[in-house]
Amino acid sequence: MKHQTLEELQSIADINPMAPALLMTREQRIERWAELLEMNPSRCLTALTGTEHLNSGLREEARATGSPITVAFDDSLLRQSGLKSDTYGEAKRFFELSDWQLHDIVCSCHAGATMRADWAAGRVRRTLGGSKVLAWLRGLMAHG
Repeated sequence: MKHQTLEELQSIADINPMAPALLMTREQRIERWAELLEMNPSRCLTALTGTEHLNSGLREEARATGSPITVAFDDSLLRQSGLKSDTYGEAKRFFELSDWQLHDIVCSCHAGATMRADWAAGRVRRTLGGSKVLAWLRGLMAHG
């Protein structure tokens, strides 16, 4: 390995030693996504069609131009934090969502062919409280 000074590295790479590490928690990534959607709340976004009916390989690669996932991918902070594309599978991985959770956010069966960005933001935020809701529902089922 060749040792180089900071000045030498800066001539061939964008080095900023004062930049904070881009390690975001799952909650921070999801909150950022919701905030991006809320920046233009009436924006019309494209839904993905029939995600629950696609086989897993096709579902992983599914995407739609102008979808809620595209809004996340257009953000440089989320890309720098590791978001690699605007596909269903990449959003599922990056935001640590289940198929059920991501389907609830992006699928056309919930909103039709298009959705408002503020509607999508609410669905995104809802994933943060999912475990509490599921625990509550399980409690109701156990006592019912």
